Amino acid sequence: MRSLIALIIAGVILGGGAMVASGSGAPPPPVSVFKGAVRCSSQPSGIVFCGSLVVDGQLSPVRTVATSWDGTAIDVNFAMPKASATHHAPFPLVILLTGDDGMKYGLGTYGGGLGSAFLSMMPWLKDGYATFSMTFRGFNQSCGTAASRAALPPSECAQGFNHLLDTRYEVRDAQYFAGELADQGLVSPTKIAAFGGSYGAAASIALAALKNRVMLPNGTLVPWRSPDGKNMSLAAAAPFAPWTDLAYSMLPNGSTLDYVANAPYRGRFGVMKYSYDTALYMAGCNAPTTYCTTTKIDWSFGEWIQRLVQGEPYSGSLPTLILHQLEEYHSAYYINHSEPPAPLLIGQGFTDQLFPADEALRYYNRATTQYPSAPISLYLGDWGHAPGQFKLPDMARWLAAAHAWINYYVMGEGPKPFQGVEALTETCPYTAPSAGPYRASDWAELQPGEVRLISPRAQTILPMAGSPAIGATLDPLTAKACTTAPGATESGTATYRLAVTHAFTMMGAATVIADFTVPGANSQVAARLLDVAPNGQETLISRGLWRPTVSSTPVRQVFQLHPGAWRFAPNHTIKLELLPDDPPYGRASNGQQEVTVSNLQLRIPTLDRPGAAGGLIKAPLPKFLPPGYQLAREFGGP
Repeated sequence: MRSLIALIIAGVILGGGAMVASGSGAPPPPVSVFKGAVRCSSQPSGIVFCGSLVVDGQLSPVRTVATSWDGTAIDVNFAMPKASATHHAPFPLVILLTGDDGMKYGLGTYGGGLGSAFLSMMPWLKDGYATFSMTFRGFNQSCGTAASRAALPPSECAQGFNHLLDTRYEVRDAQYFAGELADQGLVSPTKIAAFGGSYGAAASIALAALKNRVMLPNGTLVPWRSPDGKNMSLAAAAPFAPWTDLAYSMLPNGSTLDYVANAPYRGRFGVMKYSYDTALYMAGCNAPTTYCTTTKIDWSFGEWIQRLVQGEPYSGSLPTLILHQLEEYHSAYYINHSEPPAPLLIGQGFTDQLFPADEALRYYNRATTQYPSAPISLYLGDWGHAPGQFKLPDMARWLAAAHAWINYYVMGEGPKPFQGVEALTETCPYTAPSAGPYRASDWAELQPGEVRLISPRAQTILPMAGSPAIGATLDPLTAKACTTAPGATESGTATYRLAVTHAFTMMGAATVIADFTVPGANSQVAARLLDVAPNGQETLISRGLWRPTVSSTPVRQVFQLHPGAWRFAPNHTIKLELLPDDPPYGRASNGQQEVTVSNLQLRIPTLDRPGAAGGLIKAPLPKFLPPGYQLAREFGGP
């Protein structure tokens, strides 16, 4: 199927349609771009393409590598739409940070695939945008293979290792090449959008946070200028499934709450997402198309992963450095926010267990609290990384929303897009249409009610509790959404159940408030929220990993599971399960000790209003605010 798609695309670009001459008065097409490094050709369709084509899954032998701001070789592609007398360069530009040809929806191969992204390019070219894509440092032709490194001068690959999307390097690469295209007169320096998925989405949201600034290697922010000194600025971005805090994504500690204005990584060193973190390391460092070997400790990911796998206690200089690097240089959330970001539409997945919905909500809450009139919207659904389902109608909705957003904020075309939060719910099986979309002006308005479970009884979480078989069944790398497991109570866990008498729709993050006694300095609490059907089988709705405050006496604390959107049916049972760990998804802690839980309150936000579902839906109680937190504006904050 992939090879057939590639052949069709190549046919459209290289041979489809009759030759159409540029309109009278239009500038001649460029012969090359990026200071002559990449040759261009005018296609019969009228498109001007500068780069490497992929046909039948194979990259053309013609290298299309240009050198970035520090002399590093980067695999690049550029295309311009058919020109006319009234529609020609400088074109508006879409930076496609999307990976390989399979990135139809903006979620592609980690690091950049083959670097061409034609299925993503074509709709933008049709709409009159120029498009630019690149393969990130250390992947494939960007110094990522032995062959690519052998074909280049050593100096051009000295910094060509995987920097894990460092704002100072990979994000700056995209800014630099956009500046070169502006200097050549091919694209506008200010009508620029960023569109990407996953790794590319994190780059896109970083570009939006920077907007008109560049981060230098020492972390300083300076105005974004082209190589020839033109003022550059991003006009809009539509990232799909990004991270905003990479430390929290990889090592969550439960410090994020979806109703607070500011949620930086704070508290104890988090819990390693073992199956995901190790798999991503293998894909980003041990695959034959990637390269990340370096003696520079700031990017020595082999040394990092070895230390994380060793586990607790996470003391010493290396764990401190890992958190500092991930926060300061790899996460859009920590980019100086003294000015609002470029207009942002963030697509995030309720079922994404790598970069869950709170990655978008963290950024959204702070930005909308600080800049209430800034155009920042969310589109949430059952998609993203595993086990997201990617239902085709849902993805079509996302693409339409992203194009409308960029058309309006870059070109000034079309009606003003919806401002607020739009959501689709998870449904099973895959063939069942998602419910929605549901719209609200903000995140708080989308969840007007809540279901509560209250349990004063003390329960103890034993260190070795939990079924490894159920953990393996629910691991996102192997399980699909809607996977079921036996719903019986697992011995040694703290388990809570609530019978569902009337149907209602969960919309948001389940919140756990309780008195926790945690004597062990290395201990964690893993949580799962499940829907147990009448046949005794359970479906995972959401989960979370948390590092509670260490104390030999009870301490009232709060944490949340990742947000979800799910309709609970009558005669089903809501099950909250608190465990000592959640392997292989989460790494078990060294020296885990007993954790006692009492006076627990579970709050499940609902799309339904108070009084609905036979009175099961209540008005939300005031939010529990730990010391140092402030409510987001929409939840009653300043």
